[in-house]
Amino acid sequence: MRSRLRIALAQLNLLVGDVAGNTAKIISYAQRARDELKADLVLFPELALTGYPPEDLLLRPDLSVHVELALGQMLKGILGIDVLVGYPKRQYGKLFNAASLLRGGRVAATYFKHILPNYGVFDEKRYFADGTYPCVLDIKGTPVGVTICEDIWERGPVEQAVSAGARMVLNINASPFHRRKGRERVDMVARRARANGVPIIYLNLVGGQDELVFDGDSFVVNGRGEMTQRAPAFAEGLYFVEIETEDQVEPVTAQIMPELSDEESVYEALVVGVRDYIIKNQFAGAVIGLSGGVDSALTLCIAVDAIGAERVEAVMMASPFTSPMSLEDARLQALALGVKYSLIPIEKIFEAFRNALKEEFRGLAPDTTEENIQARIRGMLLMAISNKTGKMVLTTGNKSEMSVGYATLYGDMAGGFAAIKDVPKTLVYRLAEYRNKIKPVIPRRVLERPPSAELAPDQKDTDSLPPYSVLDPILERYVELDQSAEDIIAAGFDETVVRRVLDMVDRNEYKRRQAAPGVRITPRAFGRDRRYPITSGYGRLNGNKPGGNDSAGGI
Repeated sequence: MRSRLRIALAQLNLLVGDVAGNTAKIISYAQRARDELKADLVLFPELALTGYPPEDLLLRPDLSVHVELALGQMLKGILGIDVLVGYPKRQYGKLFNAASLLRGGRVAATYFKHILPNYGVFDEKRYFADGTYPCVLDIKGTPVGVTICEDIWERGPVEQAVSAGARMVLNINASPFHRRKGRERVDMVARRARANGVPIIYLNLVGGQDELVFDGDSFVVNGRGEMTQRAPAFAEGLYFVEIETEDQVEPVTAQIMPELSDEESVYEALVVGVRDYIIKNQFAGAVIGLSGGVDSALTLCIAVDAIGAERVEAVMMASPFTSPMSLEDARLQALALGVKYSLIPIEKIFEAFRNALKEEFRGLAPDTTEENIQARIRGMLLMAISNKTGKMVLTTGNKSEMSVGYATLYGDMAGGFAAIKDVPKTLVYRLAEYRNKIKPVIPRRVLERPPSAELAPDQKDTDSLPPYSVLDPILERYVELDQSAEDIIAAGFDETVVRRVLDMVDRNEYKRRQAAPGVRITPRAFGRDRRYPITSGYGRLNGNKPGGNDSAGGI
């Protein structure tokens, strides 16, 4: 019989800061890998003991104490199998992003991450010192190199490991999802494997952590860069890998899960992000303002798929300008999804506000102020329901609206989590169509009617904004790709429209800074990714003026 190395990949969903809970889970999975899979080695993700990213928890001295106690518990609780686990390790007066091999009740070897990412959502240089030495483990006679996440993306760490004798490389990760990230990873790892002639095992974290979602999608490539195995995306589990080691080190071909489509991967990321935010923060459920529009329709679907219809409540808060079509479509969707549904008219409340402000507004014509009052009434009602029931308010604004400030502070922006905050409006429609293919729950009229906030007579989004088919490509270039106005105009967009859109983006940073966190699905989301000053004269270089009024947006 040929000699084979048996490796288990623990693609886990962990809770940041819950060292005790994470440790118990790691021990349980290691014992399963030993007893059920008869594995020689089990891999756990980057910083598995603390979860990722632990952020400024790493600055707390007591965290290192908890981690050391956890390691001691693991050394006693896991015998009969090698364990590679990621955790923060304090040594030489510094803190390192480390991975240790636990074997026979002791720490047999430790590797310190070399390449510390400090861009986008990553702040690792704020906390960690960089490692410099390779780590090659002997696993049943096979020399195996260890790397951590970013180490695989740059030349150096893999080459060092191979130079030190490694015939295979393990790469443990906490790599966040964004659109098409899976293909980027596979291509990069395949290039690194081909360049060095060694198989690479790529293990990733799974689950939601605040704005970030980790998609798992762990995989194996051989020394020719060919994929031989891939685990499911967005699914926690223990996955078995076999490696031939007699002549050449060669992964045994196993199940390769198909790559998800763009819509499927984004939708799954949104569901996982919402589910974990609600569950890990121990909310009783979710409450959503259902307007009869596509944004709230998609958000309701995501919530139901995340935590179940029995924990979701939808509230239609009809204003004087809410159309009969919206009332009917909202009711039909709530019925189709089986959620609790309430209708709360706000016309009398709105009239009470206007009467209270009658003297303040005397001589002033109606404008967006009255629209914003309606949005804020709705926000107040939703937050009251949230306070009383323990259900978290899911806001329903999309990335297009958040980019240009087409939303109301303390109105439709009020809530605990913004499910589609990073989803452009054009993608919202595609995701709604995708969800309807699974089961038709969003009425066709919601997808076909012109979008409207319904806060004024015959209002349409295009009264205030360019068509989304024009707006979204401009926003992608400016927000995600950092292109200048001149670059965007040169690409064929109308100069007047471009300068107006960029002006709206720049003037509304103050709103975005006060928005709820939301799932990140693009390479450049607002918040952790894109950090711009609120008070800035930069836009004035193009003739923009600071400040600006609220733009009303529908719930």
